[in-house]
Amino acid sequence: MEKTTWLIAGLGNPGRQYEMNWHNSGSMALEILARRHKIPVTRIRCQGLLGQGTIKDQKCFLLRPITYMNRSGDSVRETLAYYKIPPENCLVLYDDVDLPVGQIRIRESGGAGTHNGMRSVTGSLGSENFPRVRIGIGPQPDDRDIADYVLSDVPVDLRDSFLQVLNKAADAVEVILQEGLAPAMNLYNRK
Repeated sequence: MEKTTWLIAGLGNPGRQYEMNWHNSGSMALEILARRHKIPVTRIRCQGLLGQGTIKDQKCFLLRPITYMNRSGDSVRETLAYYKIPPENCLVLYDDVDLPVGQIRIRESGGAGTHNGMRSVTGSLGSENFPRVRIGIGPQPDDRDIADYVLSDVPVDLRDSFLQVLNKAADAVEVILQEGLAPAMNLYNRK
């Protein structure tokens, strides 16, 4: 694949109390990717924690917004502008309650659905034309409010299987960077 510069943003909420929440899936997957490639995501810039390095021969900026989820777009927009990266080279990792735990979906573009973080990103960028990796955290239990559910911690008995899906999301990012979106979608979007 042609060499280019990417921004990879993992959405989540800042603070220890949110660390193991379902809603922090994007941030957790980004952390796995950062560890694999020895990229410290510690520099404070553009309302986020930022790291810079190379993944699969592609120059990458890894971003964990330190705004709350519903303002993630501010951090993503500022980072893209600062480093002059076009939105189509912004890959966003985030949780999706409409996908079952254990599944991921890669999309080339599209709407935000019910996800407030993605609404913020699409609103701040004024575009839906950027790729994303959706990480399954569903289904939401019938007796729980959606906000309650996504802000709850991943149950201890599901953490091993959840770690597997976070690793799968990090794998998908590597395939996207090395081979492109279409091959990654063919590989990971199967049921």
